Amino acid sequence: MNFSIHGDHIKVTESIKDYVESKISKLAKYFDNETELNVVVKIRVRGEEQIIEVTIPTKLFTIRAEERNKDLYAAIDLVEKKLESQIKKNKSKMASRYKNQRGYVMNVFEEESDVEETSQIVRRKEVEFKPMDEEEAILQMELVNHDFFVFKNADEKCVSVVYRRKDGTYGIINAR
Repeated sequence: MNFSIHGDHIKVTESIKDYVESKISKLAKYFDNETELNVVVKIRVRGEEQIIEVTIPTKLFTIRAEERNKDLYAAIDLVEKKLESQIKKNKSKMASRYKNQRGYVMNVFEEESDVEETSQIVRRKEVEFKPMDEEEAILQMELVNHDFFVFKNADEKCVSVVYRRKDGTYGIINAR
């Protein structure tokens, strides 16, 4: 595993780097030895909270997790557990989707449960897109009390998604 560890409003010391690398390296057991993994770690501070964000892109999929805690080392422990949980939870879905594709790398050896978890679409909606600006989209999202809103972006001339971030700010995703 190759690590790229960056700090935002925090100096990433050697002990922090070593601790991150030792914890996240435990996930290498889920990947074959031939897979070159580039792990991107961003550590930042917001108020009293220490936030760690770990992204592991592979050829076929990307695994990402973020955790926050007042203690950075506790946040690192939590993010490692969250990543491992994501891998274990989605192992059967990934195996069925990627098993015949070159570069499939998951090695999860665990007893299969009797109940197979399946993803189901339980609701489908059709909406008409009317062109609007980002401010109107945020207002519409707030009016329907959702965490995201899909709209035809009049300014960008594309379909966009406005979403509420964990810190209360908003983000935009443009589909081109």
